[in-house]
Amino acid sequence: MITLLKRYWDIFRKPAVHYSLGFLTMGGFIAGIIFWGGFNTALEKTNTESFCISCHEMKDNVYKELMSTAHFSNGSGVRATCPDCHVPHEWTNKIARKMQASKEVWGKVFGTINTREKFENKRLELAQHEWARLKANDSLECRNCHNFEYMDFTQQSPRASVQHSTALAKGEKTCIDCHKGIAHQLPDMSEVEGWQ
Repeated sequence: MITLLKRYWDIFRKPAVHYSLGFLTMGGFIAGIIFWGGFNTALEKTNTESFCISCHEMKDNVYKELMSTAHFSNGSGVRATCPDCHVPHEWTNKIARKMQASKEVWGKVFGTINTREKFENKRLELAQHEWARLKANDSLECRNCHNFEYMDFTQQSPRASVQHSTALAKGEKTCIDCHKGIAHQLPDMSEVEGWQ
């Protein structure tokens, strides 16, 4: 076995004797296209709602909650799926979020939230991580669909109109500051300082 590995290593490190530089360049180019196609296909596959709810932790907990909200079913027929709210649309931000989400695979493998009880015990922590992420990126995912510039404040309730126009004028708040629990149940907030 060692001899075979040595033989392949010798072939790998020697200069090309039988193949032209053009052939090697073209081969590398084609391999790059195949790699990029496979990578992009896998990226898009993991960016679907069916992928998100393929594990029971999501399907039996947060997805069931989403089904009772206006983000799931509404008069306009526009529906937000898991990736719409939890994965940025721009490529670089999407890749960064996918790298962050790789920790969720760790949790899946080790059963961190594999029962309803475990999920409820970690719900506040999970929610706070997501709220901090949305606060840090100025609710980027929300703004893919909702934008102050296109809001007609006259069509909103008086309270919403005041809150949105004030937030727009001051520029200090982002969507998640006021809209926690908009698509999922809020965790027990009694331990959160300043929660009203």
